[in-house]
Amino acid sequence: MLAVLGVLLVLCAAGACASLALGSEPIAASAVWDVLAHRLRLSPGPDPTVDLIVVELRAPRAAQALVVGAGLGVAGTAVQALVRNPLADPYLLGVSSGASVGATAVITTGALAALGTWALSAGALLGALAATALVFGIASAQGGLTPLRLVLTGVVMSSAFSSVASFLVMRSDDRGAQSVLFWLLGSLSGTTWAQVWLPAVAVVATTALLLASSWIDALTTGEDGARAVGVPVDGLRRALFVLSSALVGVLVAVSGSIGFVGLVLPHLGRLVVGARHRVLLPVAALGGAAFLIWVDVLSRVVVRPVELPLSVVTGLVGAPVFLLLLGRRRYSYGSAV
Repeated sequence: MLAVLGVLLVLCAAGACASLALGSEPIAASAVWDVLAHRLRLSPGPDPTVDLIVVELRAPRAAQALVVGAGLGVAGTAVQALVRNPLADPYLLGVSSGASVGATAVITTGALAALGTWALSAGALLGALAATALVFGIASAQGGLTPLRLVLTGVVMSSAFSSVASFLVMRSDDRGAQSVLFWLLGSLSGTTWAQVWLPAVAVVATTALLLASSWIDALTTGEDGARAVGVPVDGLRRALFVLSSALVGVLVAVSGSIGFVGLVLPHLGRLVVGARHRVLLPVAALGGAAFLIWVDVLSRVVVRPVELPLSVVTGLVGAPVFLLLLGRRRYSYGSAV
């Protein structure tokens, strides 16, 4: 495991360096190093323009890519454990679609304009929280948070939220529709340092709470087996639902919907280190961070100076990888055989 974590850390560091140097306007590695060296001595870099680009534009974006990627890896692992399904992803429970409604409403109607640059994130987070409450309430009222009921409720509510978002887009102008589409496909453009701390805290706190639980592995073996060893199944499901939904809501609020990260990385982690969650969670987190930081770099350089939405790149990369996994392995939850 330590060797795997070491490789992933190297990939994260290399991706962060590439993210600082590459973009619509490439910057020499030596210039990036000069800026970072001066900043470590608490003084501005020698070239004010390069200093601004590296420290205020690209560094927060690189940090956000690492945080969001790690969060999606953790959320995907948690959701798959919750519903006992290796095909589940972090957006399965309808949280992403609810966030899309909130963000679309902000873009198309100008709601929450008083919040300035925080308006879009605030609208998406409010939509995600509302979706979480609805899915939780509906599933609970119909008999409890069983895996099948959660999946069906999440899928149905996602369709309903997507219809509302589509209706709002239809009533907007072309510029608003384009902005909504770009956000829905995922983007870290315009990230500032002020926007990094909330998702970072959410990812660290959620990961710590999940690692502290010794019951998740028992839950994945089945409800009867978990109850037999004393696991409070209903309480654990509620906790996993709330934790994963809150984390996804925060991540979607700052980055939009980014596909395949939370679906593919837990699979790769299980193949490499097995299904024990105290081992799998750190690997999924670092794997997600490494994957998304390199995806973000590719999104900026493939058709420079135009920037591709992140889900376009994750789909092109993640779909073949996932199909390869399905072709090579026969999956049962928690292991590949």
